[in-house]
Amino acid sequence: MTISTENLLNELVELTKEHLAFAEGLLLKTDAELNKRMTNESWSVLECLEHLNLYGNFYLLEIKNRIETSTTKATTEFKSGWLGNYFAQSMLPKENLNKMKAFKSMNPIHSSLSKNTVMIFINQQKQLLDLLNASRNVNLNKVKTSISITTFIKLKLGDTFKFLIYHNKRHVVQAQKVLAN
Repeated sequence: MTISTENLLNELVELTKEHLAFAEGLLLKTDAELNKRMTNESWSVLECLEHLNLYGNFYLLEIKNRIETSTTKATTEFKSGWLGNYFAQSMLPKENLNKMKAFKSMNPIHSSLSKNTVMIFINQQKQLLDLLNASRNVNLNKVKTSISITTFIKLKLGDTFKFLIYHNKRHVVQAQKVLAN
C-alpha cells in the first residue's frame, strides 16, 4: 500500500487527537465508572488504557530514539511493508472484534488503577503528537524500529506509527463499549 506521507501523518494525527479527547473526557468520570467491567474476565476502561500505556512505554522511546538518530530525509510517499501493514491492519477494530490474547506482561487485568492511568495516557498521546510532527523530517520508509516482542524484527517507522495508533484505536473503542454498557 502506497500513500502520501502527508496524508498518512495527517490521518494518524487526527486519530491521536480523537484518542486524546476521549481520554480527557474520562477525567469527568468517577473511579468506579472507570474500574467497572462487563464481566469478571474483561477489562475495565482503566485496564484498557493501562494496556496502551504499557505499549506506549516501549514504542514512544523506541520511536523517539530512531527519529533523533536518523540522518534520512523525508519523502513524499510511504510504502507500507507487508508485515508492518499486516500488524497494523490486524489492530483495527472490526464489527466482530477478533479477540487477541495479551502477553502476560502487557495484561493489566485486576490491577489497582486510578485516574493517574488516564493522565499517563493523555501525556503519552501528547508525546505521540510531537513524534508524528518530528517524523515529518525523516524518511518513514528507511527509519526502522524494533517491535515490543523481539528486537530481531524491525518495521518501517510509518508502519510502527500505524500499528501503535490503530492499537490505541482498538482499545479506545473497547473502552467506549465498556462505558456504554
